[in-house]
Amino acid sequence: MRFVFFPVCLLLIFAPFSLQAKMYKWVDDEGQVHFGDKIPTEYLQKEHDELNEHGVTTRHREAAKTHEQRIEEKRLERQKKKAELIEKKKKQRDRVLLDTYTTEADLVAARDSRLDAVDTQIRLAKSIIAESNTKIESLEKNVAAIKASNRKVPDDIYKRISSQKQQIETHSMVMQKHIKRRDEIKTQFDEYIVRFRVLKAEQKAKRERYAKEQGL
Repeated sequence: MRFVFFPVCLLLIFAPFSLQAKMYKWVDDEGQVHFGDKIPTEYLQKEHDELNEHGVTTRHREAAKTHEQRIEEKRLERQKKKAELIEKKKKQRDRVLLDTYTTEADLVAARDSRLDAVDTQIRLAKSIIAESNTKIESLEKNVAAIKASNRKVPDDIYKRISSQKQQIETHSMVMQKHIKRRDEIKTQFDEYIVRFRVLKAEQKAKRERYAKEQGL
């Protein structure tokens, strides 16, 4: 049984169904409202209401989502979780900043200490590279002198030259990693210092508001 634009109260008076029967309300593709004890198959997956014997909505069912809608819903959910995770990490970082450092000077001192440690490693790598270059230069002069005297150059000398070149390559890579790390430390602490200033300003403003509210 189906009724178009029929008041629910009249439907309840005239429709021959028991007090336990369910009634439904749905809207067709043309926007017309229908009431009935059964929903046409083509509207089962669309938005509709379930009514009790008094014509009161007891359950509202949303239209079934399309495949594209479900994909978009999942994308938005992932996006939301990612944003929440970023915000959580931000709050944790803020807490660590305030718990670890009392003043901006403490941050600067921590930064400089780390930079000094990295600079020490860079200087060490440079020293090893310079020493290897000196050894190579000496060995190559030795090779030239041996060849000038028409003698055979011992294989051991070439192996030593190759070893020193390998050492230069290895420590050049190590040095570049330390240089990159130094730049990362600078960038990281620059961000820390800016954020620390903001957090301290917020703390100060909060204290001032509290003092004003307390009449202090």
